[in-house]
Amino acid sequence: MNVVFSIINPHRLDTLTAICKELDIPVSVTMLARGTAVQSMLDIMGIASTERRIHMSIASQEQTEQLIRLQKQHLYIGVPGHGIVLSVPIKSIGGGKTVAFLNRDQAPKPIDPPAASYPYELIIVITNEGRTDMVMNAARSVGATGGTILHGKGTLAKEAEKFFNVSIANEKEVVLIVSRAEQKTEIMRTILQKAGPGTEAGSILFSLPINNIAGFGLLED
Repeated sequence: MNVVFSIINPHRLDTLTAICKELDIPVSVTMLARGTAVQSMLDIMGIASTERRIHMSIASQEQTEQLIRLQKQHLYIGVPGHGIVLSVPIKSIGGGKTVAFLNRDQAPKPIDPPAASYPYELIIVITNEGRTDMVMNAARSVGATGGTILHGKGTLAKEAEKFFNVSIANEKEVVLIVSRAEQKTEIMRTILQKAGPGTEAGSILFSLPINNIAGFGLLED
């Protein structure tokens, strides 16, 4: 099973919803987001807005492959400016009822153990509101090609607030950055140096493996 993240233009959401219904994907959640492309790049690509939707689905490996294929066909994923899609492997699922629901009451297939390594990783950065430029400038300086931003609210415990020197009262933003595995360490190190705890950004970050990916153009082989 995978968590599939589709980052798309808002007007494509109905098409993606119909695709998920066609594939009988049991769980989908949509979140508001925005891209981090600079205005000059938007002008070159003919994109009027950075507004995005993040559509998160739970899918089997077979459904994941079909979902990516259909998004390439109908949402033009792979064409610059039309979005990206990636999946992160699920390690475990809580509860037999949940397993049965996700598998539509069919005999569940065993979850494959995580691979030793993956060619791409998803870097997740939790940063103070209004400081995403610090994060993205640091990431781009060592090769990151872009990111997507979600808005949120911090709920860190008091101990974490003191340890990381960040405020739990601040509004937060979450930056999603895809990188090749060999670039990940340098990107994360640079973000920590230029926008990590102790800076105005106060960023906390981690990464997840990506086992399927489409729509990144220069990143894809």
